[in-house]
Amino acid sequence: MAAKAPVKKNLSAIKRARQAEKRNTQNKVERSKIKSAMKIVEATAKGADKDAAKNALLSATKIISSARSKGIIHKNNAARKISKLTRKVNAALQA
Repeated sequence: MAAKAPVKKNLSAIKRARQAEKRNTQNKVERSKIKSAMKIVEATAKGADKDAAKNALLSATKIISSARSKGIIHKNNAARKISKLTRKVNAALQA
């Protein structure tokens, strides 16, 4: 875990530090969800079940788009992740 910030003296600075810490932990959770969803899509793309791969892709796309709209990840980063997963699923469906 990151080191704690130095103690602030100003009330607004104290509140800002508190809010930043709260947001940071929530953003970590969201980024972790993205990584987990991507791993599930990649695992199902390797398997034989095509419907599971499609459903996993839809679920991951929703999670990534949600994080993008909240500003947790950059829009180009989200587009790159979705494109990568879509290519993998499409390749699995072709095979």
